[in-house]
Amino acid sequence: MKAFIYVRVSTTGQVEDGVSLEAQEARARAYCLAQELEVAGVFVDAGISGKRADNRPGLQQALAAVCAHHAALVTYSLSRLARSTRDALDISARLDKAGADLVSLSEKIDTTSAAGKMVFRMLAVLAEFERDQVSERTRAAMSHLRTQGMRISGRIPYGFDLDPATGALTPNPAEQEAVTLIRDRRSRGESYREIIEALVERGIETKGGGRWYASTIKAILDREAA
Repeated sequence: MKAFIYVRVSTTGQVEDGVSLEAQEARARAYCLAQELEVAGVFVDAGISGKRADNRPGLQQALAAVCAHHAALVTYSLSRLARSTRDALDISARLDKAGADLVSLSEKIDTTSAAGKMVFRMLAVLAEFERDQVSERTRAAMSHLRTQGMRISGRIPYGFDLDPATGALTPNPAEQEAVTLIRDRRSRGESYREIIEALVERGIETKGGGRWYASTIKAILDREAA
């Protein structure tokens, strides 16, 4: 069976999570050798953020090649492949429709096996749960703004964007992931300072691109609890 390897870092020459482009490729090649997979190509996105899949030429070429050859796409981790679980599931669905497979080494996901498919089904359930939470947050945020006597066209809560056509709040996927991180870490007893450090470490910015403050974190959590 043929395999295509995909590797990515956000900044040229950068080592993310201690894993460079070369190390990612070496790990993937070692896996292919052990599984007797023929490496038919390696696709690279260097210095490109994972925020949007359609802005990554290396990924798009890799997906096209894998689907055309009904092969396996091998990547070091889902974080290299997609920014969110939902994006990863969309990619997996595209591969599945083409009779291709996905292997993510860090998470030990291999959709060529029944166990691997089961893991992805579990991820799908979690993604659906996350979507439901986002819907709840949207309704809560709209309600909060109305009770405060604020116009929807005013200051937009973190986690949302304003649809200029309808004046309604729409979820911002990247910010919603940050909200989930904030809530989960606070529920584990982490301080505001520790949460801010986690956000900064991941390169997550405030809506205005400024610094995070304890008051900002508290406001997000208060709105979540409303």
